[in-house]
Order: sequence, then structure tokens, then C-alpha cells
Amino acid sequence: MTSTQKIKAVIFDLDGTIADTLPLCIAAFKQSVEPLLGKSISEEEIIATFGPSEEGTIRKLIPGHEDAGVTAYLKYYEALHHTCPAAFAGVRELLDLLKNKGVLLAMVTGKGKHSTRISLKQFGLESYFETLETGSPEGPNKVNGIRTVLEKLGTSKAESLYVGDAPSDVKYCKEIGVPIAAAAWASTADESELKKLEPEYLFTSIADFSNWIKDQI
Repeated sequence: MTSTQKIKAVIFDLDGTIADTLPLCIAAFKQSVEPLLGKSISEEEIIATFGPSEEGTIRKLIPGHEDAGVTAYLKYYEALHHTCPAAFAGVRELLDLLKNKGVLLAMVTGKGKHSTRISLKQFGLESYFETLETGSPEGPNKVNGIRTVLEKLGTSKAESLYVGDAPSDVKYCKEIGVPIAAAAWASTADESELKKLEPEYLFTSIADFSNWIKDQI
């Protein structure tokens, strides 16, 4: 993105970017998987399966109980959402700023479509995103998701920006050639790991990101 190139589209991740939902995901996985597995499972074991959507995670953790596991996961994910009742402070104002300036908004997340809808409804953010691409049970699918969104929005890579908190998000964006603003404002973000991957931009607070993007749109 050149100094004169304005951002016309911003594509957001969800977990750890829009809200601090990772602890909620872990709790829902534990409550849904452990009874079917017949033993306790650690947070590290759960995180090690991340990449595909939660359907894919459950398939890895309890291969013989995928349907029951997914049903239980969505039940607990919704029931426990009171532990993450709102998006990060400043997110709604940021989305309003972008929308009011005519910036196209989209979401590409590794979450499954059902849990994504549950969270967006909980946060009252369903109406903000022009298009939404969710994860695949088969494995990481953000590269295809971002490409699909760019095509749907009709924007070029250079005039678009992805906002995500995971090191893998930086890698995917570099593969596609889309600039990324690495979001290091969640409790679960690893700022040093993100820096190593040299994202185009890195922000440790939503306020800093909002102040910066005002001059880019």
C-alpha cells in the first residue's frame, strides 16, 4: 500500500480480533469433548488441533463422536457466551467509522458458520459485514476465504487490509499479497511472535489502530 493508496476494504478475523473469544472456545471444547472422550483434555491439546473449524477440531479429538461433539459444542458455546458478552471496547466505534467512510467490511474467520453467527448476534455486529467466509472442517481455509472476499467485494489486494491476531494470519496474507494489520490487543495475542513474521502493520490497541486507519481511508 503506497502513501497515496487509500484502503477501500477491511477484512476482519473474529477470535482475538473482534473479541476475546478464545477462552470461551476452550471452555466449550472441554465441556463438549471430555464426556465423550471419557477423560479430561488440556488447553494445549485443544489448541494443537486448531486450523480447521471447530467441526474439524472435534473430528480430531473424538473421531467416533463428531456429530454428538459438534452439537454439544454449539450448545455450550452459546450457553457460555455470557463469559464473553461483548466485543472489545472500541470495536463498534471502529466499524462505524469505517462504514460511515464508505469502506467495505468483510469477515474471514477460521470458525464454523454456526459459532460465528452466534458470536456476531451476541455482539450485535451482524449487520456490519458485507460478506462472511467461515472455516472448513478439512483444514485451514483463510487463503481461499480472503480471495473469495476480494472477488465478491471487487477490490484489489493493494487497496484491501486484513486484520487478524494469529501468526498464521500473517503467513496467509503474505502468501496472497494482502497487507495485514496484526492485532496484538487480545490477552491471547503473542506480540513477539507476530513481530518476527514482519507484518506490514502491528497494533497493540484498538485505539491506536483506529487513529491510524483514519488517515488511510
